[in-house]
Amino acid sequence: MTEQKQLQSKTTMLVICFFLGGLGIHRLMMGYSNWWLMLITLGGCGIWTIIDFIQIITGNMKMADGRELSS
Repeated sequence: MTEQKQLQSKTTMLVICFFLGGLGIHRLMMGYSNWWLMLITLGGCGIWTIIDFIQIITGNMKMADGRELSS
């Protein structure tokens, strides 16, 4: 059984993604297990970071367990 991550704020995830997105910290905090891929590729040279940032803004990126980010 996996531990459920604490529900994260959309605003907090936007700020963390903007400043630390290349390290994948926002994915780690949201419970994704593939966050380390962003760390070793520096966010896919920034491309994954931009995609994640846009997905968080539009509400398409959810917590790893499927829950919506809090407002």
